Amino acid sequence: MPNPRCARRMELLREIGLPEGFGKKEEMTMPNVREPLLNPVPITELRPTQITVGMREVKAKRKHWREQADAKGAEFLGKHMIPVILGPKQRHYVIDHHHLALALHEEGVKDILITIVANLSKLEKDAFWVVLDNRSWMHPFDDQGRRRDYADIPKAVTDLVDDPFRSLAGELRLAGGYAKDTTPFSEFLWADFLRRRMKRQNVEKDFDAALEEALQLAKGTDSNYLPGWCGPVTDD
Repeated sequence: MPNPRCARRMELLREIGLPEGFGKKEEMTMPNVREPLLNPVPITELRPTQITVGMREVKAKRKHWREQADAKGAEFLGKHMIPVILGPKQRHYVIDHHHLALALHEEGVKDILITIVANLSKLEKDAFWVVLDNRSWMHPFDDQGRRRDYADIPKAVTDLVDDPFRSLAGELRLAGGYAKDTTPFSEFLWADFLRRRMKRQNVEKDFDAALEEALQLAKGTDSNYLPGWCGPVTDD
């Protein structure tokens, strides 16, 4: 007898355009670590838990989406669920993939699948933010690296602010400046490190030259406290 839950999942996947075979393959190969919400959620209803993104990275993700949207777009959306915390008033607070959510919205994607990491909907608003802060599920820092009040966090991904140093930190990792790390908001830690040593106008004026400078800084011992540091190690 068919599993009713799997049957319902297949029905919902077909509704958002995912091929039928994809659902079966996913059930076999993907570990059920978090419980996905099968109903697609409008991207415009997602609540950020950070203030900034690197718009250069958003632009790159838009380009990547356009290159595969027609042939593999449905499969991509099925594999890239947005992790969220269910907060007060049953709102969905994004704790990762802010860049992707914004990129997909700007490319005209309306809905996306989400994964609920924790249900904190019973908490009062102030208590909710305190829990997110202490669980490293939020990053309330602006594009100048200054910590802001919880109320300053945008209420929609479309209101996220550009931080060129976040773009630089992301590109630095891709260039081998440091390794991918599980530390929450590790790219923002690198962005803050670079912000204290480089001028924003130089990053915005000549990104490639800024990346070269960032690579040199990343290999130095001043950055050896940062997650993913992979500079040279001496014996003494």
